[in-house]
Amino acid sequence: MNNNKKENNTCSLKLYSTLTRRKEYFKPINKNIVKFFVCGPTVYNDAHIGHGRTYISFDMIKRYLEYKGYSVIYMQNVTDIDDKIINRGKEIGKVNDDLSSVCFDLARKYERRYNEDMESLNVKGLNLQMRATDHMDKIINQIERLIEKGYAYETDTGVYFQVNKFKDFAKLSNRKIDELEGHRLQEDKTKKDPRDFALWKKRDGIEYYGEPVWSSPWGKGRPGWHIEDTAITEEYFGEQYDIHGGGLDLIFPHHDAEIAQMEAVSGKKPMVNYWLHTGFLNVDGEKMSKSLGNFITIRDLLKEVSPETFRFFVLSTHYRSPIDFSKDSLHQAGKSLDKIKSYVDDVDEILNSEFEDEDVIEDKIDSLESTSYDVLKSTIVSFFNAMDDDFNTPKAIASLFELISESKSQLKDLDINDILAIKGFLVTVNDILGIIFLDDNGNNGDNEEALLDLIADTRKKLRANKQYDLSDDIRAKLTDLGYEISD
Repeated sequence: MNNNKKENNTCSLKLYSTLTRRKEYFKPINKNIVKFFVCGPTVYNDAHIGHGRTYISFDMIKRYLEYKGYSVIYMQNVTDIDDKIINRGKEIGKVNDDLSSVCFDLARKYERRYNEDMESLNVKGLNLQMRATDHMDKIINQIERLIEKGYAYETDTGVYFQVNKFKDFAKLSNRKIDELEGHRLQEDKTKKDPRDFALWKKRDGIEYYGEPVWSSPWGKGRPGWHIEDTAITEEYFGEQYDIHGGGLDLIFPHHDAEIAQMEAVSGKKPMVNYWLHTGFLNVDGEKMSKSLGNFITIRDLLKEVSPETFRFFVLSTHYRSPIDFSKDSLHQAGKSLDKIKSYVDDVDEILNSEFEDEDVIEDKIDSLESTSYDVLKSTIVSFFNAMDDDFNTPKAIASLFELISESKSQLKDLDINDILAIKGFLVTVNDILGIIFLDDNGNNGDNEEALLDLIADTRKKLRANKQYDLSDDIRAKLTDLGYEISD
């Protein structure tokens, strides 16, 4: 059996959909093409380990769908206009700065740093990344159609979606509309119902001076959070598509609002066939929070542990389950991953002693059709049964350890074709999980750190020689690239 190649698409894969609250066999709308959307970051600060957990999980899901033979179009949005961005811009901006420019620069900086963090974590499967600010015409058009269909209305403060007009509102979170509280803490008496949510926020008043605004039929302003996603997905995926993912905290109100907007404007149901949500990440049993002092960015984490260790830690828990982050659990993940890597080294040692050229090994793996080794055959069945069961990575990884436990002492006595088959399986596991050979896939963290040290030393010499202008110019360019240096 050749495990290094994608198998033909079958109906064996089951997904748990939040909407139906059950596992269902996966069937794309368009044969082998899968349209897959995941809510992306709001770019006002560095991504934290909770983001890392979510996007590692969805990267794994995309990888496995591709292994199953699907052509996957994986898209994320980038929320680059939001209250959080504006408030942060006000915090860091100077008196004479243009607030709008500060906000745009801030968003671009943290968008770039987010992408760098994802690259470090071997999250590389994204096909499309779409900024909200690049789709303002689509956003405005969708709001206009919602007004025309009677689902939205204009007030002095903005345009709002009328929740009680959409009878299925909150069906994803399974809440009763009569029991819902307003989506915003601040009361807006211009709204027909406190539960109605903003599609467009008017920003003509003096209190909004300098904020980023766009022209619209309702005056200058900016979009609400929820409408950004549906305008983008409608543009690229149409009115209905296969999978929508995000964190568990986004189900209400964000994803409920998305469903209401898209199904109201299109008249088609369901907007999405499968809703997937990742569980919460806690730190030492508590919710991650800056006020508790347990807020950990991905960048800070990767100063202490390798990215493949964190990735392995994440995938050792089912993507829908809560995960508790601690130094002990991370240390245990590192030890477990070392055990896998040691096994890989043993396999490689045997193959390298048998074949002089790595290309020959790859060719033989690719041409290998089957294996007679029962331990490996059993592991293959267990691994893929687990992955077909709603991407059960902890169970799949457990099968990998069973292989190691049962075969490690026998490796040198096995037929070389069985060793090749084991290697092929390990390569396939890595293609799906991205945990074993991460350094071979372009992780250049050490080189980047060495380069930054070199630049810092150069600046010290420039300052020692009183070449302050050149030193400051280098610092400014590094700041633009997302690196902060203080003298």
